[in-house]
Amino acid sequence: MAKFPSLQEQLDLITKGAAEIIPVDDLSRRIEASIASGKPMRIKAGFDPTAPDLHLGHTVLMRKLRHFQQLGHTVIFLIGDTTALIGDPTGKSQTRKPLTREQINTNALTYQEQVFKILDRDKTEVRYNSEWLDKLRIDDIIKLQAQFTVSQMLEREDFHKRFNEEEPISLHEMTYPLMQGYDSVALECDVELGGTDQKFNLMRGRDLQRYFGQPPQIVLMMPIIEGLDGVQKMSKSLNNAIGVTEPPFEMFGKVMQVGDELMWKYYTYLTDLTIPQIDALRDAVSAGTLHPMQAKKDLARMITAGFHSEEAAGRAEENWSTQFQKGGVSEDTERVTLLKADLGYEATPPAINTDRLVVSAGLASSMGEARRKRAEKAVKIGDEPVTAARYDLPAIPVTLTLRLGKRVKLVTIE
Repeated sequence: MAKFPSLQEQLDLITKGAAEIIPVDDLSRRIEASIASGKPMRIKAGFDPTAPDLHLGHTVLMRKLRHFQQLGHTVIFLIGDTTALIGDPTGKSQTRKPLTREQINTNALTYQEQVFKILDRDKTEVRYNSEWLDKLRIDDIIKLQAQFTVSQMLEREDFHKRFNEEEPISLHEMTYPLMQGYDSVALECDVELGGTDQKFNLMRGRDLQRYFGQPPQIVLMMPIIEGLDGVQKMSKSLNNAIGVTEPPFEMFGKVMQVGDELMWKYYTYLTDLTIPQIDALRDAVSAGTLHPMQAKKDLARMITAGFHSEEAAGRAEENWSTQFQKGGVSEDTERVTLLKADLGYEATPPAINTDRLVVSAGLASSMGEARRKRAEKAVKIGDEPVTAARYDLPAIPVTLTLRLGKRVKLVTIE
């Protein structure tokens, strides 16, 4: 018979950072029953492979899965290969474009490679919901649909909004919550994890488990974390995300862009520190015994080490400090080679067009943007701002340290 940590120990870790648990009393009872019987609870979180790469926002749920794993429970990483064909309508103002099976299968493979940066591969049950959803007959689907009404579906915020705005709602979208709910039946889940935006879908699992005579699962929702801008939720399409496969230097540098207040959310949802440990760090910053910059460096190193290694995180921190705090250039700085003829070169005296240099190096998208940044004294060669339209060259070939804001490139001109 398996031996589990005490009820309080489990609750401390399970509830860390949770936004809402439904019903919270049932969670305690389910844990107590697990301890008494020696039987682990079954915990699942589903991910539709609609894109090839995961970012740190996705890992909030994965880290919570790992907490359950550390406590000795059975963790199910569910790949929604069939539900991805429908497309989750959560938060969408219009119907999703369908993916092909080939796209979904390709994305699913990359998901598995990335998720085991957090979860223990040997202790994780990986399942695809095509195992049971593809076996449903039309009469099975009709029975599932009969458990819900159209008015119930329109209580869902995004459907309600689209209905009121006379935007189309396809019938297949209304089947998505049913299919996700049936996943919980097929897997006999004790707990399902999801973001706060998934509440409607998660609750349908409880409804269908009751219908099939199973104890309804506990729903544990985690917050949706903001991206680097501190405003919008983390999303690659919004260009505010930190990808789990990004190189160490880039990952470390992006975490260092996070605002001081958002930093504490990242500590809570993206690290394994306990709430008392995080509170102690926050108190130290407030008391002036820990500088906020050092607290952020510690966070960036912790996150980077989790996806790479301690050694790689240490190098990333050293290179970041060299580039942004010591005025030097790190070994990871991107290098580009440009031809003088493409930069408006004039031989007497040797000079190039500054704006063309900035654009050709990839630090600005247009000559107009480069001109504006130069006027704002944001363009530097070495540590000196360059405000003139032409830049005198000391020699050819030459290598320049070109900076625009915090971005740096080593540019060789031949």
